[in-house]
Amino acid sequence: MIKIDVLAFAAHPDDAELSCSGTLLKLKAQGKTTGIIDLTKGELGTRGTPEIRRQESADASKILGLSVRENLDLGDGYFEQDREALHSIIRKIRQYQPEIILANAVRDRHPDHGRGGDIVSRASFMAGLQKVETDLDGMPQEPWRPKLIFRYIQFRYIEPDFVIDITAQMDVKMEAIKAYKSQFFDPNSDEPKTMISSKKFIDYVAARAREMGAQIEKEFGEGFTVERTLEVKNLMDHI
Repeated sequence: MIKIDVLAFAAHPDDAELSCSGTLLKLKAQGKTTGIIDLTKGELGTRGTPEIRRQESADASKILGLSVRENLDLGDGYFEQDREALHSIIRKIRQYQPEIILANAVRDRHPDHGRGGDIVSRASFMAGLQKVETDLDGMPQEPWRPKLIFRYIQFRYIEPDFVIDITAQMDVKMEAIKAYKSQFFDPNSDEPKTMISSKKFIDYVAARAREMGAQIEKEFGEGFTVERTLEVKNLMDHI
């Protein structure tokens, strides 16, 4: 079994790349194992196809050096907090036993984002309950509850509870985002134009990273919100 130190969940392929891939890259450089579990194939997206997005996701995963990337195919736009969906997520939490989970924003322009983060948060708690029974390949799984859950910030501005400096990771983050060629700016594409396929959207992604970075006096950053108060063990670690 591969143990994943930090596991990001994303409602759609590319959510994690846009919002927390710099942090995943930084953790990887620190020797931590990282992975992404996509809840859906993004099949309702105006541009591309599930097959194209699967290949783009694989390309982005290589750029990020992930130890694992899976897709639960819960149904783009339609997944709910039902037993089947919760158990699908719980199985992955118990399989990979992450210490930290990164999940979609608490609210956002796309309704799947808030719902995606909420179902992952609920599943993370339930994964630690002895009487919630799941199995993998016919074998019963042991309970596992991540120590921390952080919600990354996406399209809509949300005041971060903390910001990670990703200045050294920014170029590779943008490379991973641009692996999704069907979704983002390509002047030669014949696909329908959308808000996220415009050049201004890619510029906005960089501007958001600068905005977050400015709050910690760094060039680029990624912001997160917390679900419970964090303990600070040593004030001197933050100077």
